[in-house]
Amino acid sequence: MRTTWITRAETRADIPAVREINLAAFPTAEEADLVDALRADPDAWIDGLSLVAADETGHLVGHALLTRCHIDDAPALCLAPCAVRPERQNTGAGSAAIRAALTAAKDMGERYVVVLGHPAYYPRFGFTPASADGITLTVDVPDEALMALTLEADAPLPSGTVHYAAPFGI
Repeated sequence: MRTTWITRAETRADIPAVREINLAAFPTAEEADLVDALRADPDAWIDGLSLVAADETGHLVGHALLTRCHIDDAPALCLAPCAVRPERQNTGAGSAAIRAALTAAKDMGERYVVVLGHPAYYPRFGFTPASADGITLTVDVPDEALMALTLEADAPLPSGTVHYAAPFGI
């Protein structure tokens, strides 16, 4: 059975369900706690860039979050975390939430997004290795895991070091 995912921006009423999605999707509470910390950080949080995916009954099953970061001095967004309830993984809910988040960011005039994630998953959204554009981190990660995306074809990615919001701890 194919599910048509309903995506929308998180509301205050969704906060407990978003936490539950992250708790279910990851082995520890670290990502759920990170979302809560980012939500409380006015330098990181951008209203409208925490997206949820719901099934046709309205049950929330997926979440994707974009928060403020910088590539040196250039404003950018960080895609993390992304989560789907385990029983609904591999159904397109995560992809729907990510696509909705990237569309919302572009509609807000944002230009750049970075992600530290699985190199076989994120290229489907247009992410490419960040090192090809001279983008680095202050911590060692596998080169292929740090990826970047420009949301505007005429806005090439800036080079520099990614500076995440304080709750990331890097």
